[in-house]
Amino acid sequence: MSLLGKAAVAMWWSIRSDQRAEFGDWHSHEHFPERMSIAGFRRGSRWTSKTDAERFFVLYELEQYEVLTSTGYLDRLNAPTPWSTKMMPHHLGMVRSQCRVAASFGGGVASSLATVRLSPEAGRDAELQMRLTEALGTLAQRPGLTGGHLLLTDTPRTGAPTTEQQIRGKDGAADWIVLLSGYDADVVEDVTAGQFSPSSLRAAGARENILVGRFRLSLTMTPQDVAAT
Repeated sequence: MSLLGKAAVAMWWSIRSDQRAEFGDWHSHEHFPERMSIAGFRRGSRWTSKTDAERFFVLYELEQYEVLTSTGYLDRLNAPTPWSTKMMPHHLGMVRSQCRVAASFGGGVASSLATVRLSPEAGRDAELQMRLTEALGTLAQRPGLTGGHLLLTDTPRTGAPTTEQQIRGKDGAADWIVLLSGYDADVVEDVTAGQFSPSSLRAAGARENILVGRFRLSLTMTPQDVAAT
């Protein structure tokens, strides 16, 4: 999975089982097409947790960082549709990170994804970023894998919370994010348990609070898909 741009929005949240069916309909048939109609949005993907059926990860890939503060995007965030207004309160434990793409290797969209949320130790930012970038560049070519990416959260200053944020309540945010994608789930798991395990990352300069998520692809969409319909 090669990221299609220089910025991204990475999000994790849960949906209770009694809301799952409507969430899938809304997110697939209204929300994704809406987002992909915004100038600068290049691709969206939704992933379902392999360990918690109520947990999701969503990634929006953006052409430039400035898309995050564009009128087209902010207008949508401040004017949710009636269906979005109904569904937003059911996004539980929302973690929403607006990011710059620091490194991206690989190509295509794969079926398995690991997300690793981490933060650097004080004074070890450059060291950790260099080690992660070198490792991801090598891993992207490994059999069973298709991509390795590093996102650094850089929240833009846009003033008051948007209408969507106010409906959901306070969103959390990650710091640094590693994405590992592949067509062989076992290989993705091996890398996550080995070179990108919490113990290995701490040795490379990361803090203790490392969170790993394992997901499978549910849906991906681009602006061309919306235009085709």
